[in-house]
Amino acid sequence: MNLAPSCLARNTWVVVLAYGPSNCKIDGLHEGKFTDMTDQARIKQAFERSIKALEQRPFLGQGTAVTRARLREGLTCDVEEGPWKLVVDMSEKAGGANAGPNPGILGRGALASCLAICYARWAALRDIPLASLEVEVQADYDARGENGVSDDVYPGYSEIRYVVTVESDAPEADVMRMLDDADRYSSYHDVFRRAVDLRREVKLVAAAKE
Repeated sequence: MNLAPSCLARNTWVVVLAYGPSNCKIDGLHEGKFTDMTDQARIKQAFERSIKALEQRPFLGQGTAVTRARLREGLTCDVEEGPWKLVVDMSEKAGGANAGPNPGILGRGALASCLAICYARWAALRDIPLASLEVEVQADYDARGENGVSDDVYPGYSEIRYVVTVESDAPEADVMRMLDDADRYSSYHDVFRRAVDLRREVKLVAAAKE
């Protein structure tokens, strides 16, 4: 992991973190601006309430999240979890209808937004003011892998980097400590960083005869 903070302007820091070798890139961006301190107070109160509840009753934080993707037509998928519904597709060049973002955009967006939200929560908990916060995710890929052109190329990314830009009046040491703690406890940082057991279950259903 490469960590290289740089001061661009007064109280504005950029932190670049990278994993693995690199090639080309695609960007995922999540940006937030904080102008009302009542937002931080509300976030801090909710965070402290969650911590207290989980310390007293750990089982409240344990469960299984279930998301379903159903192929509609072509490559277009309807994705649902609870009240949320998303449309995911591929570009026309890839044989899709371009009816929605592709899975890569959602994956990078999940990492970028999860990090941004974690930074906002930990900043609120530590009473660190944030004038603005932006997380950019860059992922290097080689399309030969996912298209089965070469077994020597991974279908996934060869390297993922995320660039965190923070504008704050807090001391740099406090900001960096907050970012480190937020990274440590970010769920999607953990998902991308650690190998998680992945298992497949197949249900074969005979097609209805006309």
